[in-house]
Amino acid sequence: MSYVDEVINQIKKENPSEPEFHQTVTEVLKSIEPAVLEKEEEYRRDALLERLTNPERQIKFRVPWVNDEGEVEVNTGYRVQFNSAIGPVKGGLRFHPSVNLGIIKFLGFEQIFKNSLTGLPIGGAKGGSNFDPKGKSDREVMTFCQNFMTELYKYINADRDVPAGDIGVGAREIGYLFGQYKKITGQFEGVLTGKGLTYGGSLARTEATGYGLLYFTDTLLKNEDISIKDKDIIVSGAGNVAIYAIEKAKQLGGNPITASDSTGWVYDPEGIDLKLLKEIKEVRRGRMYDYAAERPSAEYHEGKGVWTVDGDIALPCATQNEIDLNDAKALVDNDVIAVCEGANMPSTIDATNYFLDNDVLFGPAKAANAGGVAVSALEMTQNSERIHWTFEQVDDMLKNIMVNIFNNISNAADKYNKPKNFVVGANIHGFEQVADAMQSQGIV
Repeated sequence: MSYVDEVINQIKKENPSEPEFHQTVTEVLKSIEPAVLEKEEEYRRDALLERLTNPERQIKFRVPWVNDEGEVEVNTGYRVQFNSAIGPVKGGLRFHPSVNLGIIKFLGFEQIFKNSLTGLPIGGAKGGSNFDPKGKSDREVMTFCQNFMTELYKYINADRDVPAGDIGVGAREIGYLFGQYKKITGQFEGVLTGKGLTYGGSLARTEATGYGLLYFTDTLLKNEDISIKDKDIIVSGAGNVAIYAIEKAKQLGGNPITASDSTGWVYDPEGIDLKLLKEIKEVRRGRMYDYAAERPSAEYHEGKGVWTVDGDIALPCATQNEIDLNDAKALVDNDVIAVCEGANMPSTIDATNYFLDNDVLFGPAKAANAGGVAVSALEMTQNSERIHWTFEQVDDMLKNIMVNIFNNISNAADKYNKPKNFVVGANIHGFEQVADAMQSQGIV
């Protein structure tokens, strides 16, 4: 049995109820096997893969809070600080009922390599809670955030662990979390990113993940002498990532024709009306059926099905594992050219392999959606230097980072005789940098 297989089996044995974590460990370790084989004796001797797949620390805590009816509710909070070999750990906080330790570990492990790919000095982490902000009043969300931070603050600071937002944690939540951290510690520091512009936030942070996804996709297509102009683009999601992916796609000349949320999806052959979508999702906090009701050219469909739409490029921007094997087959049958992931690992392993086996250009999440964490790191830099860059400055840096990510993972794929396999390229390039840093720092 190979060293990689030994570690995968060990992870499954020691973490039996964490299928998402098994999935990402298997996907990453199997794809980096060619690089591991080159130094297997050294890595096995130093238990490198065992150290890589075990978090530096896992923090779990209760979060009691009082709702508007005066009743006490209790949620569970998590922070997994996975690997700090290349810098202070960095990763979002997710507030959603589906959150558990396995989900957080899966996201944190992915974050190690995503952060490494940016070329910036940030390690990998993730956190969150099974608290659901949907349907809660602002006062309830504030109360929860304050109680969550009252525990979390013990384990974070600007040079140790810098959380950001994720699903369920937007500008409102980041503001409440930062205010509580500042009150408890008496420190005004860059301990959170995604902050408001009036208290240390960065221009272009809101747009970063969606814009970065399109910069990556555009570079990937240009590498094949394909233009994004006039291409029909299938997008899932209607949150921050999806909205700004749609916006940048339009700016680049593409035609985004779908959007979705947890209730259903819309197909708009004339192109998504960005102004209307922003009004419904960002202002009214409405649903996709509200979009269809106000847009005569749009069709609304309940439930899943967005991947059955005929288009040229697919951008999954909703959540993990939203594209399964059947969805992948539908996209291939419709002759999709490229699939680039805006969400965190939205394609199952079976779906990913099906895309690769059918010569679909596939941009994995840890590369394609790294724009968000890249600009978060740029926010950290601005906070440390007490400066504020213009939107154009940040956007230019973001574009350069995403172009470099593509070039680096493409070169890594070529180096190991896996041309155009950007999953292998991303995992190997990210891994090699982290492994080198870990080995240089000794057995810690």
